[in-house]
Amino acid sequence: MKSTLEDLKNRRSIRAYKPEQITDEELNAIVEAGTWAASGHGAQSAVIVVVQDKALIAQLEDLNAQVLKDPGAKPFHGAPTVLAVLVDKTKPTPLEDGSLVMGNLMIAAYAIGVGSCWIYRAKQVFEFEEGKALLKKWGLSEKYEGVGFCILGYAAGEAPKPAARKEGYIIRAL
Repeated sequence: MKSTLEDLKNRRSIRAYKPEQITDEELNAIVEAGTWAASGHGAQSAVIVVVQDKALIAQLEDLNAQVLKDPGAKPFHGAPTVLAVLVDKTKPTPLEDGSLVMGNLMIAAYAIGVGSCWIYRAKQVFEFEEGKALLKKWGLSEKYEGVGFCILGYAAGEAPKPAARKEGYIIRAL
């Protein structure tokens, strides 16, 4: 069994996915891990929206590509599952809370053999009128903003090799 420290060292962002959907058991384990992320003041400001519908994934991906100003971009890399992590921006530490959720999601995915990648621009996606309409459809008010999209699926190739850690990463204050 791999240790948590080894998982932290070895997890890599996956940018090519097989079309096969992850199992419900895998999905449930990953999203549960996200719910156990630390949050400022215990506020639990984050919500995780699970998207596996191909048309809805395409809609979110198109909005993300609009933010990139590249309508042909495929920022979700063919992943069959997309988790939108949103936070209540009225809480004390929403960005930090959502970031910790994203980290938990990606580490949990790696631990059970599912590839993942943090896709940015979720904040901007949910600022579009179309994004606001999705929030409303999901029962969320506009006080929620996007932190990231965690894409999930089975890797369609080898994971990238880790880069060496930079010099000066750790400074010990005296």
